[in-house]
Amino acid sequence: MQKKVDYLVDWLRDQVAKTNTRGLVVGLSGGIDSAVVAYLIKQALPNHSLAVIMPCQSSKEDLKDAQAVVEGANIKAMTIDLTLTHQQLLDTIKHELIQKEVYQPNHDQLASANLKARLRMSTLYTIATNHQYLVVGTDNAAEWYTGYFTKYGDGGVDINPLVHLTKGEVREMAQYLNVAEEIILKQPSAGLWDGQTDENEMGTTYDYIDGYLKGEEIPEQDRKVIEAMHQRSKHKRSIVITPAPFDEA
Repeated sequence: MQKKVDYLVDWLRDQVAKTNTRGLVVGLSGGIDSAVVAYLIKQALPNHSLAVIMPCQSSKEDLKDAQAVVEGANIKAMTIDLTLTHQQLLDTIKHELIQKEVYQPNHDQLASANLKARLRMSTLYTIATNHQYLVVGTDNAAEWYTGYFTKYGDGGVDINPLVHLTKGEVREMAQYLNVAEEIILKQPSAGLWDGQTDENEMGTTYDYIDGYLKGEEIPEQDRKVIEAMHQRSKHKRSIVITPAPFDEA
């Protein structure tokens, strides 16, 4: 595990050097993935690493866990509350949709959740520009493969160090880095709405996704769910889909 940590720490330093930037910033949710990234970037650049907590109708537990990561990693941090910004923008958009008689209330929850993720992305990039830092992503291998992230939201980052680690491997790294036990054991959730959990939303478990990625046998129904998610989310793993040049069409 120390070799994996050293490799990622060196890789993070190398990305900063290659891009002629000054440091690294990560959005801290209170979950295990962003916790591991916070510990890694602190090791990589102790004086030029920053964690940003961005509550947006967030639970008190998530905020408490995020603060525990700040203290445990001993990383510089700031908090930007996006609750009011999110509500004002959502209300403005919804008002216009209603006026145009094109409002679809059954899409409300997802639209609101994705807006939260994209506001957080915009916040991180505004801070990153100010500091001349790179925005560091937190998606693990399971989330990357299934597309379980918001396009141009938590998927909108400069670099992603955990993309080759399964959820189980992230847990192992978190334990090795001494991330707080309650964060390691908590049920994975993006915290996008009350009662939301990753596994309920995906329709399968991280253990099954990890097993699938390792080539292990998993239940047929879960295999179908995972493969369908991968296919549907193909566009998320491309920056922009463009047509072929005219002379090749």
